[in-house]
Order: sequence, then C-alpha cells, then structure tokens
Amino acid sequence: MAIKVYKPTTNGRRNMSVVDYSVLSKVKPEKSLLRPKKQNAGRNCHGRITIRHRGGGAKKHYRIIDFKRVDKAGIPATVDSIQYDPNRTSFIALLFYADGEKRYIIAPDGLKEGDTVITDVKTKVKTGNRMKLRNIPVGYKIHDLELTPGKGAQIIRSAGSNGKVTSLDGDLAYVELPSKEIRLISKDCYATIGGVSNSDHMNVKIGKAGRMRNMGRRPQVLGKSMNAVDHPHGGGEGHSPIGMKAPKTPWGAPALGKKTRKRKKASSQFIISRKKK
Repeated sequence: MAIKVYKPTTNGRRNMSVVDYSVLSKVKPEKSLLRPKKQNAGRNCHGRITIRHRGGGAKKHYRIIDFKRVDKAGIPATVDSIQYDPNRTSFIALLFYADGEKRYIIAPDGLKEGDTVITDVKTKVKTGNRMKLRNIPVGYKIHDLELTPGKGAQIIRSAGSNGKVTSLDGDLAYVELPSKEIRLISKDCYATIGGVSNSDHMNVKIGKAGRMRNMGRRPQVLGKSMNAVDHPHGGGEGHSPIGMKAPKTPWGAPALGKKTRKRKKASSQFIISRKKK
C-alpha cells in the first residue's frame, strides 16, 4: 500500500494525496450484496438537523458485510477480489464459499486474491482466519473483535488498526486494543487474525474543500462569525471577540473545562489499563 502525491498543477492539487488503489481488483461490486443507502443530511425522522455539517456528497450503495461468519464454520472460502468500500476506511474482500455462497468481509492487511480463509472454533493461525480468542496464541495481531459472544465484530474494524491477545490466564482473555487499552473479554468471543487493510489511510491529505463536499461534509463556521440569534458568540461588528469569559456551545452550555463524562462507567470492571493519551 502506498500514497500517491499529485504534482501541484493547481492550488487544489498542491499537497493533495490519495491512496494508491492499484492493489484493488478491477471488478464491479457484487450486486447481490448491495443495498440502497438513503442520504439524510444529518436529519432525524422529524426532519430536524441532529448532526451539523452534513449534506450533499456522492451517492453510495451499502455493501453488506459479514461481521459474524460463525454460520459458515468449517466451510473454506476463496478470496475472489479485494474491493473499495465508500462506507468505511478499510478495504473489503469478496469471499466465494465452497457451498456457493458469496459474502463480504473486512479485508485484513496482506490478504490477496486466491487466498483461502476459514472460520472455526479452532483453526490454523493465518491471516484472514477467524476463531475464538481462547485458541489464538498470545502476541498475534487480531481485528474484527466481538465484545459479546455471538454479536459479531464490534471493535478494531477501521483502516490500519489491530489489537493483540496479551494473556489467556484466568476465565477471561486480556486483549490490548489499538488505543493501548488493555481489556478483559470473554474467551468465547471470535476475532480474525491479522490487522485491518489500508494502513496508509491516516496519511492521506484531503487538499481542498471540494473533496470534503464530495464526501458529504459541509463547511464549519466559527460562532463569532454568526448572528447573535444563531450562536452565543455571534453578533457584533465583524470578527469581534466573543464577549464572555468562558466560550459556549451553540446551545449555551460551557464549551471548555466542563466535565461531561460519568465518574464510573458500567464497563470499567473489564478495563485493566486505560488507553494511553
């Protein structure tokens, strides 16, 4: 995987970069695994904006990803293609199972066309294979990790991320997450061997505002640039100071310094070591 940097033929091209997609298969998405995706521009069922700065962007189809794979336990699958998914940062892999079914999975780093993967309670430790935590050796990279047995992969799914099993002593497994947080997870939870593909995603420079608009992101404006009716910082002549000691959110709540976290989380009993800040 590599980053492609363009020559600065225009101001928008200067310092702009993209992921080199030459590693992807030159095929169209599997139609049977596509579903329509409705754009809502950050609005809820009442038509009110609940997420600001959303709207526009290119139309997308949703690719149905198999985050469980347990119903295909013991059935080998061949990787037919590695494809781009506009709905996530990682690449996806199209699997052809021996029984004839096709499914998408999150593509692990290093998985190639023609490789064979399998899901089982215990199987060979190989990139793309999926098994229970109790059977994964300590120190191997993992992704697509369950938090609740049978619920399917919930964490370690974004581009370039990976975790690892640090200990299997006791009733629960010790897993180090990408944030370096160490957490207790049931040994009956499934995980996939390897890290997530597209590790260079973090190095991409967007380069221009129009590219963000294509991604469905609208501009953000400082509160002090708004009218007084639109923001507590608004009003005044030009780009004037906010006129208050402590900055506020658009809804009047303190923006800096106010604690917003609960003192104790329900899941704290399973966290051995907090993430490194």
